[in-house]
Amino acid sequence: MSLASQLLQYFLSGLVVGGIYALIGLGFVIVYSVTRVINFAQGEFAMLGALLMVSLADLGLPLAPAFPLAALAGCALGALLERAAIHPVRQGSALTFIIITIGASIALRGAALLAWGTDPFPLPSFSPGPPLQLGGAIVVRQGVWVLAIAVAIFLGLWAFFTRTYLGKTVRACAINPRAACLMGIRVDRMSLLAFALAGGLGAVAGIVIAPITYATYDMGLMLGLKGFVAAVLGGLVSPPGAILGGFLLGVLESLAAGLVSSGYKDAVAFLILILICLGQVAGLLPWRVAEET
Repeated sequence: MSLASQLLQYFLSGLVVGGIYALIGLGFVIVYSVTRVINFAQGEFAMLGALLMVSLADLGLPLAPAFPLAALAGCALGALLERAAIHPVRQGSALTFIIITIGASIALRGAALLAWGTDPFPLPSFSPGPPLQLGGAIVVRQGVWVLAIAVAIFLGLWAFFTRTYLGKTVRACAINPRAACLMGIRVDRMSLLAFALAGGLGAVAGIVIAPITYATYDMGLMLGLKGFVAAVLGGLVSPPGAILGGFLLGVLESLAAGLVSSGYKDAVAFLILILICLGQVAGLLPWRVAEET
């Protein structure tokens, strides 16, 4: 395989993984924009979405009804987390929310361990068949599904936030919660909606990646951390920035694994996070991370 074909292979593989990071990063951005809470349990929504999809498939449920059911379960879980853990201490400090969401992440991972065990579970590809060839590179069919579903969700969220009244109220709360409250918008309900959307996005990410990587009880930890890096690349308040950050992170990871060593793949995300933090402290970045209102 020529160098050009190898680079194309790394790029396409990175786009597939980047689509997952972008979906999870969007969940971080939506929740933080509305509530100023960094939800470190976001990766566990992906894990539970994948495992629930596996369980529904084992029960013989076809893909068409199983997919939305697992995604809705993620939405319900996100809403439950907000009502049970975030809403009662909504006036708490940022450190309080960080501790709560990390605790929720550990609790969800433990519950999944008890329910499904430690074995990895396979999930059939959405469209079985041989891999596709594109310009000398090979793309698995599930990778095409990942990108197609991710793009469809991005477009759907754009239409929701720009074309619907409910979406505009969420944006108003993200811009200025106090002004939105004075205009009669129930900010607490928008917080509930933000967590529900984040839960659904995480569940969808886990469902579409499960046929490629298998579903395990601990898959959400690394996915959540990398989704957080994608969100930070966008400043934690920019959905387009989180999408671009997810794809950028995926491509950089793939290039590092292919050109250097696969052992450095996971280190790329944390190296980027460290560099962003150092750049923020030094005032070298053109945007502000975690911008406060």
